Amino acid sequence: MQLTEKHREYWRKNLKITAVLLVIWFFVTYVLGYFARDLNFNFFGWPFSVWVGGQGALIVYVLLIGYYAHYMNKLDIEYGVEEGEE
Repeated sequence: MQLTEKHREYWRKNLKITAVLLVIWFFVTYVLGYFARDLNFNFFGWPFSVWVGGQGALIVYVLLIGYYAHYMNKLDIEYGVEEGEE
């Protein structure tokens, strides 16, 4: 099957959003997690480093998944490849 320019544009946008979200995931998981122990202040009654490790990262992951699903649904509709109701 020969890919059209429309297919290439769709995949370019898909790969771009995936790369951006992976950079955010990497930052939250490794960079923020590594430096969180140096953040010595209380956040909702807990040390910030504990909150980032135990709750904050999980919240960010769920938000990333939700944003990706929403973005891809819009992109699918824009390019006419959305799943129909059956």
